[in-house]
Amino acid sequence: MGERRAMVLLLPGQGAQHLRMAAGLYGAEPVFTAAMDEVFDTVEAYAQGEGERLRADWLTDRPAVDLDCVTRSQPLLFAVDHALGRLVVSWGSRPDVLLGHSIGELAAAVLARIFTLRDATRLVLDRIRLLADGPTGGMLAVAASVREVEPFLAGDVVVGAVNAPRQTVLAGPDPALELTHKALTEHEFTCRRLPSLSPFHSPVLAPAVAGSERAIAALPVSPAALTMHSCYTARPLTAREAGDPGYWAAQPVAPVLFWPALDAVLTGRDAVLVEAGPGQTLAQLARRHPAVRAGTSVVVPLLPARPGPPERDRDSVAAARESLAEHGIIGARTR
Repeated sequence: MGERRAMVLLLPGQGAQHLRMAAGLYGAEPVFTAAMDEVFDTVEAYAQGEGERLRADWLTDRPAVDLDCVTRSQPLLFAVDHALGRLVVSWGSRPDVLLGHSIGELAAAVLARIFTLRDATRLVLDRIRLLADGPTGGMLAVAASVREVEPFLAGDVVVGAVNAPRQTVLAGPDPALELTHKALTEHEFTCRRLPSLSPFHSPVLAPAVAGSERAIAALPVSPAALTMHSCYTARPLTAREAGDPGYWAAQPVAPVLFWPALDAVLTGRDAVLVEAGPGQTLAQLARRHPAVRAGTSVVVPLLPARPGPPERDRDSVAAARESLAEHGIIGARTR
């Protein structure tokens, strides 16, 4: 029998959100439910009524506030990623590496015990308070390399994420982003607007988040209990970076280097890549990696690729748990 593959937890970010994401697990999976309630209770403690409104918008098909709005997408993605990570850990295995995309990296920081859940939730609330007054815009996924899209960058439109060799995300304010979209389409590039009402990972957000370092500096930071790989440096997160308020404050502005980070994680290591978040965006990207195509590493998403009835969430998690047991990541479930 070969060596155990490493377990790498992938935590998705902005753009992965959808109505009732992972809601089928609420009330059915005690660990997940408790972790979600802890976030809602913390939000409620900081902003009376907001925790209950956030929970209500998550659990309904008709939220009062659009889930693509920063005040919903960011805290709910953070909460769902963290709760799913806690669920996986409860099955009896510690992740060898945490790799979070965008807001997913903050959920990873809680799982790694760099921040407490309460402090990280406070950080998220401060961030969305600042971003809510920032410029509107969005993100555009383009099936092309960075080099191919560079000639089309204009009007504050920048590369916001490198998700794969031919999957680049552009970010910027409207109408500049829409003009870039039109130009790329005219040149026969395949493009898709991502669900976001803010130009995440674009310098145009820098003025909005200016001053956030002060709030972050007031939060206690602990040494990481688990290895985190940064999607902003494509390297393991260092103790210096973890303790630097500027590192966390820059996240909404800095580009996400998911593919270079994933490539570094899989260099010299066979892994089971577990996507702990809504949808299967990161799983689909990871399946393009040569190590996965060769079969030395495998991908196990926790949730379905598309929204569906509550039982689909539960069935998908049950199947993922069985798959992790088959790969020797966790013990077989006793019945």
